[in-house]
Amino acid sequence: MKGLIRNIAAIVALGGSVALAEVRLQGAGSTFVAPMMQRWVSEYQKLRPDVQADYQSIGSGGGVKAFLEKTVDFGASDAPLNKKEFAQAGGVSAVVQVPVIAGAVVPGYNLPGFNGELKLDGPVLANIFQGRIAKWNDPKIAALNAGLSLPDLAITPAHRTDGSGTTFVFTSYLATQSVDFKERIGASKQVEWPGGSGGKGNEGVTQVVESTPGAIGYIELAYALENKIPFATMKNADGKFVKASPKSTSAAGEQAAAQMDANNAAPLWNQHGANVYPIAGFTYVFVRSDLSYMHDKAKAQAVAAFLTWVIHDGQQFASQLDYAPLSAAVQTRAGQAIGRLNWSGAPIATASR
Repeated sequence: MKGLIRNIAAIVALGGSVALAEVRLQGAGSTFVAPMMQRWVSEYQKLRPDVQADYQSIGSGGGVKAFLEKTVDFGASDAPLNKKEFAQAGGVSAVVQVPVIAGAVVPGYNLPGFNGELKLDGPVLANIFQGRIAKWNDPKIAALNAGLSLPDLAITPAHRTDGSGTTFVFTSYLATQSVDFKERIGASKQVEWPGGSGGKGNEGVTQVVESTPGAIGYIELAYALENKIPFATMKNADGKFVKASPKSTSAAGEQAAAQMDANNAAPLWNQHGANVYPIAGFTYVFVRSDLSYMHDKAKAQAVAAFLTWVIHDGQQFASQLDYAPLSAAVQTRAGQAIGRLNWSGAPIATASR
């Protein structure tokens, strides 16, 4: 196919049959991106049946750990690598960090008997997850939802128990909304929550919200829609209430493109713009820049080809699963990063698109 490199496949004739040698790729990490990654793998294998890929949804923290330990061919996280993790990998030059998709994190809730569209803002959400707003009919929530009847029901904040890029995005946003939250809880893949109920992965938090009247939990948009969980409309940095969608998340990505650092990391949360949804982030894939450690050049070429396809042709599937495709500017940066992949210093050539 145009735009993809073709691995050298061994064709062996045995009694009139033809066998095509397979290349197997293993990735792991972010649960946030898991539905999208599964679709990419499925679609790519239709084009390249000789490339078999598997992705394990183990959380961003697990993805970083597996990448650092070289137990996977690529890791995925909704939080970019930090200085310590780059150092553990051998330094910035030893890693290629590629943004592959953008997605929204939504406050999904379970409010029996509530009719209407719940509206929240950052300061109120920060107070809810600090346990300082404990009832759904609290005056601060009511002030954002004039004319709606809110139940006299205890709030159960639902949060991640594992190292999570979704937690990183959510806490990074809340840290911009509340100095107290920033100082007391902070922004990280894993934080000490003061209360509430925990679940592992986006799947786990989704289950907590579904099963707990009064719960509110932060989950990836696709999980909320797939499980028919209602979620709040959020007040953004321009003072507009915006519902999460691929379009409103893409608007955040366009604003963030110019803010990318040398390692392609950029904050999507709390971006300005009337139509921008404020709680969003990129998912990043990490691979070693020198892939000769794989001892299999066909596999190294397959990694480069798969990622090249993901950031270009693979983006067409994003909105179908309620993710936001990369903007043209971010695609360019991602492509330049993939161009750094090499085999003992020699470029792993990919065909031009």
